[in-house]
Amino acid sequence: MNATFETNPLIERLPKHLKQFIKPQDYQEYTPINQAVWRYVMRKNVDYLSRVAHSSYLEGLKKTGIEIDSIPSMYGMNRILKEIGWAAVAVDGFIPPNAFMEFQAYNVLVIASDIRQLEHIEYTPAPDIIHEGAGHAPIIANPEYAEYLRRFGEIGCKAISSAHDYEIYEAIRLLSILKEAEGTPKEEIEAVEKRVDELQNAVVEPSEMALIRNLHWWTVEYGLIGTVDNPKIYGAGLLSSIGESTWCMTDNVKKVPYDINAAYQSFDITKPQPQLFVTPDFARLSLVLEEFANKMALRTGGLSGVQKVIQSKALATVELSTGLQISGVFTNVIEHEGKPAYIQTTGKTALAYREKELVGHGTSYHAEGFGSPVGKLKGINLAIEDMSPRDLRAYDIYEGERVTLEFEGGITVSGEIITGTRNIQGKIILISFKDCTVTHGGNVLFRPEWGVYDMAVGKKIVSAFSGPADVSSFDLITHVPSSQTIKAKKSPEREELESLYSNIRDIREGRDARMAIDETFKILVKNHPHDWLLSVETAELLQKDNNGSLLQDVMAHLSVVKQRRPEVAHLIDGGLDLIFEKEKAI
Repeated sequence: MNATFETNPLIERLPKHLKQFIKPQDYQEYTPINQAVWRYVMRKNVDYLSRVAHSSYLEGLKKTGIEIDSIPSMYGMNRILKEIGWAAVAVDGFIPPNAFMEFQAYNVLVIASDIRQLEHIEYTPAPDIIHEGAGHAPIIANPEYAEYLRRFGEIGCKAISSAHDYEIYEAIRLLSILKEAEGTPKEEIEAVEKRVDELQNAVVEPSEMALIRNLHWWTVEYGLIGTVDNPKIYGAGLLSSIGESTWCMTDNVKKVPYDINAAYQSFDITKPQPQLFVTPDFARLSLVLEEFANKMALRTGGLSGVQKVIQSKALATVELSTGLQISGVFTNVIEHEGKPAYIQTTGKTALAYREKELVGHGTSYHAEGFGSPVGKLKGINLAIEDMSPRDLRAYDIYEGERVTLEFEGGITVSGEIITGTRNIQGKIILISFKDCTVTHGGNVLFRPEWGVYDMAVGKKIVSAFSGPADVSSFDLITHVPSSQTIKAKKSPEREELESLYSNIRDIREGRDARMAIDETFKILVKNHPHDWLLSVETAELLQKDNNGSLLQDVMAHLSVVKQRRPEVAHLIDGGLDLIFEKEKAI
């Protein structure tokens, strides 16, 4: 399958800090065994999911150009996704949650382009193209669900994380890589599993990101839709797992009506889920998302919002009631009567208004940090932001005047006003002073010799969220994952097995084959007696060609494989069920 390059305007408009995660999809790296794994899973899924998946799934497979017989090309997918207002990019395994969600906000589907190995055909903890391409992509063809996904990304990427969240991300990424890699020592996997368990079971206050990731998991990844007694599958984790998609429909998995409580239900990515949430329709998903967003610092702001961004120890933004946005690493807040009276960043800081950096207030100017009082002036009911030009003149808040401003929170700003910056409504959002001293009680917060003092204007903090207001203000091209996905090892034995798979594929697709079916099967039995999938594919061809004698030999060999490897017996039966009548399966 030779894919011609097809770009998509949505990818072109992605900011640079997201483009750093994109990697090329080298289609030639997919081996014949990879293609066979894709085909087996897709044939099983379409056969089974046509009965238990939401109706959008099969319709979406057609709309998004997902083929059953071949691993999809990202370029081909983009050509088709463009028609429904989405795009797809390839990445290397797990990427940080904020980035993953921000891609969604831009209507871009993130696809881990690697594919699970044959030994993990039923389920892998690592994101792969089966999970992403065959799980996520088809459902976004449903407009209502696609809008939920976009909105989720828009809100989710603003969720405030904690240092604990990043530790969990790194540990799970490493575990998924080691589990999917061939030949990883058991003790190495167990050591990382223990680390993941410790982190997941640690008693810590869950961050906004941890809670919204729970919502993502129980909807986008593992969601059911319909009624508790008769649910259908729409979550990508279930749609892409031939094991869990069957298991989840049994009484072994508890079904719970979906509501905001799902945010407080943690999950273990390494194990089948003991319970799943059922939404009556896609509209409920959006209602719960908005209910959760109303509790986020993004919408509540206030003292708790500032405390959250301080605890995150990461780049974040605080927005004042005037619309002024302060972006940096927040390190301190002085509180007064349950409200923030003074906020402080350390290191590079930028000021913005409506996500656009204010001219002259970038990180080079505010390289050492930024601090400002918040709130009303003491003894004056009218906030500075609400003062008319006449009011400002009356209180000496005027260019060229020396003034002392005492705030309700105990902050005093004393200096000569140089100028003021106003928003598009004409309200003052920033006042610059020279020869300025800022104090709180006996503590000096700013000294005249430090230069010009820029004071943010705002009676309250209305929002606090992860990341910068203007993404161009900071150099965000910094992501270097601590682990890289591990490619399958090559060996003469593996190369021979791959060539046998390639030969059968060529025969099935009508291309000139190097060997006949009987010769291929003979080498398989002699040199690769434990392989099962190629024998199933061979049986499929022989059944179509009515080659009864060789088919009997293949079926006999599969019976032997089932006895040798009972753990794959159900996979063999599942493949044969697609070929023969149930009662004729071995």
